[in-house]
Amino acid sequence: MADTMQFDLVSPERSLASFQVRAVQIPGADGDMTAMPDHAPTITTLRPGLVKAEGPDGTNEFVVTGGFAEVSSDAMSVLAEKAIPVTEMTRDHLDDMIAEARTVHEEAKEKDHPNLIDDAAKLLADMEALGTHMNL
Repeated sequence: MADTMQFDLVSPERSLASFQVRAVQIPGADGDMTAMPDHAPTITTLRPGLVKAEGPDGTNEFVVTGGFAEVSSDAMSVLAEKAIPVTEMTRDHLDDMIAEARTVHEEAKEKDHPNLIDDAAKLLADMEALGTHMNL
């Protein structure tokens, strides 16, 4: 069994991480999930939350607004809609993310599509909970 695995995190704006990790915790759409070396191959969608990558040099945390994660036995790739290192996260960033989620929710209500309204409401609730969790 390997001690580490490759971890890569990218968003449309930039590559945020590429290093060896012992474990990565992600906010999966169906619940939090931790991947470690020799994990079974998995692809999952992400909800807004924190990605925590535990490497030999410590833990790095990133805020993501959603996206996808692909896990294999020796690597994890996260393709985030938006991602910001926790060390760079400000209240203004969070306010912008919540405003975007509110806009999506309002647009879904205008289209009067129950599934879209439910998804948008969940996105908004997740974004607001993220701010509470981060004490912002």
